Amino acid sequence: MVWPKTTARDAAGQLVIGGVPVPRLAAEYGTPLYIYDEATIRAQCAAYREALVRHYPGRSRVVYAGKAYVSVGLLRLLNEEELWLDVVSGGELQFALAAGFPPARIVFHGNNKSEDELRLALAAGIGAVVVDNHYELDLLERVTAEAQRELDVLVRVNPGVDAHTHAYRRTGQVDSKFGFLIDNGDAQRAVGRILAMPALKLRGYHAHIGSQVFELEPFVQAVERLFAFGREMAARFGVVPEEISPGGGLAIPYVSEDPQPDIDALVRVVAEKVRRAADAAGFPLPRLGLEPGRSIVGPAGVAVYRVGAIKEIPGIRRYVSVDGGMADNIRPALYGARYEAALANRDGPADAVVTIAGKYCESGDILVYDARLPEPRPGDLVAIPAAGAYCLPMASNYNLAMRPAVVLVREGQARLIQRRERIEDLLRREVELER
Repeated sequence: MVWPKTTARDAAGQLVIGGVPVPRLAAEYGTPLYIYDEATIRAQCAAYREALVRHYPGRSRVVYAGKAYVSVGLLRLLNEEELWLDVVSGGELQFALAAGFPPARIVFHGNNKSEDELRLALAAGIGAVVVDNHYELDLLERVTAEAQRELDVLVRVNPGVDAHTHAYRRTGQVDSKFGFLIDNGDAQRAVGRILAMPALKLRGYHAHIGSQVFELEPFVQAVERLFAFGREMAARFGVVPEEISPGGGLAIPYVSEDPQPDIDALVRVVAEKVRRAADAAGFPLPRLGLEPGRSIVGPAGVAVYRVGAIKEIPGIRRYVSVDGGMADNIRPALYGARYEAALANRDGPADAVVTIAGKYCESGDILVYDARLPEPRPGDLVAIPAAGAYCLPMASNYNLAMRPAVVLVREGQARLIQRRERIEDLLRREVELER
């Protein structure tokens, strides 16, 4: 199932999400429009929390990967669900603070954190920083000394695990910009440096193999590498990891033929591996951290567009152009992401095979190839599911497009959580207008 859990059709054939007809939302908020189903988000959060309770007897935490999508409204919802938050920039951190997200439940990731970002994190009192390189350790040594404050850190190691996903989504292979390499001794030197810095408190080890990963074995391999490294560090420095995190990256289905990843199965195999590895190493059970992002919000989001021009190229293709595209969803152009589509304003036999094209001035601005729809007409509404992750965060103002509005739906009610961008928002940056 690629649609949110509450998706249905009403008697008129209209698509309904969260008890709200999509055409009503399009009429009120305009298109392009992103709709998030609150019930799906909460169900995905609960699936991770409850699986950890079932399968792991030690402490644990579910850390939402904010890069998948961040808004104040979403962060407040995730806070209610008692998730932690992973941020990768000062901007994401400031959004979290503005939303009232507890700083003690925030973890800061990233391969090139700036000194200002680290100062902000330290001043906010966040839960931990995941250290990625020696340059960052240089910065942390300086900012913690100046602030005279302690900081919990985890070391991100590069586990040398090649996840079977698109090259742009792999992060755990040796040739990666992320993490300390184990093979060349960088990770070992990082641990030694941290232990020599009184203000830094080493809590454990982290790895991330990539995203949109369907197989479970790479996660198991990452845990194995983390514990092998942990045993080496225990022998060399006498330090035992209090936390182990194999990151996140569980896939979601984007089209019907995609496998249906199982959150419970992921947590079960990872928890079992951590238990066995800790026992074999003679370590107390560490806190187990998981960092889902896409699998929390991806299935909850639906993008809605209005059909405009339709171009027939006999014997080749029929282009159905919509009022959005790569400015709000660059994933198909960036790495060939595939989607399905449906008409939201009416139902019927899906007899037409069409290419759904965006409105922007790039030939690669195609959202869906070979979509099967009822015969489309100008003015129809096209809905694309599984649009909740990595669409809006990578949205741009290409061709001076206005980024879309976002609504959260629940039990027949809709709440605007991000308004549509306006030309005034963009013109505010133009300093020449101030002269």
